[in-house]
Amino acid sequence: MYVRDAKNREEVWLLDHIEEFGLDDAAFRSRDYVVAIDESGGGKAGFGRIRIHKTEGGERSGGSRSSSDRRSDGGEFCELTSVGVLPEWRGQGVGAHVMERLIEHARDEGFETVFLFTPAAEYATQFGFEPVESSSLPDPMADRMDTVVAEEGEDTVALVVDVDEFVVPDRLRRRFKDAAPRGDDGDGDSEPEETAEDFGIDPDEATYKYDV
Repeated sequence: MYVRDAKNREEVWLLDHIEEFGLDDAAFRSRDYVVAIDESGGGKAGFGRIRIHKTEGGERSGGSRSSSDRRSDGGEFCELTSVGVLPEWRGQGVGAHVMERLIEHARDEGFETVFLFTPAAEYATQFGFEPVESSSLPDPMADRMDTVVAEEGEDTVALVVDVDEFVVPDRLRRRFKDAAPRGDDGDGDSEPEETAEDFGIDPDEATYKYDV
């Protein structure tokens, strides 16, 4: 299993699965996405994107944080969004490695911090994301959060991570190394699938879309 940049020819596949999972397709560009690939069979297991938002007047985009990214002086902030994993690949670290590749892209683009707006805070904090008070967000990010709240629900929170502090837990690296689609004869079922309860989420009430 590995993660690579999406190819132009995968645009239809991406759009189909973005629609299927109910993810954000605004300002879609296939080059913003990465795709997780099953090395043995060549099939796709998951995907995600970074979205760069332009702000007006070059306003700093780090809220009250002293480590706001250096691109924000140019009027931009970076968001990790639209992470999706096919059902048969969930619980095997695919989403974690998709996110890791996206964080690397953000670093390459000159960002020092990446934002995430999601009701699944318990999932994201294991990678180093930290909550941000919504009242401290500059207007462009506050507007973006309002949009996500309308789509995802009132449990949505804003989180941020320094790109150099993002980390994938060892258990997810091990699962990713031996990942196989559920139901295969391989060892994809050798460990129990992660569930919402692993992160303190009530599966009967949660409506988040980061099911990775």
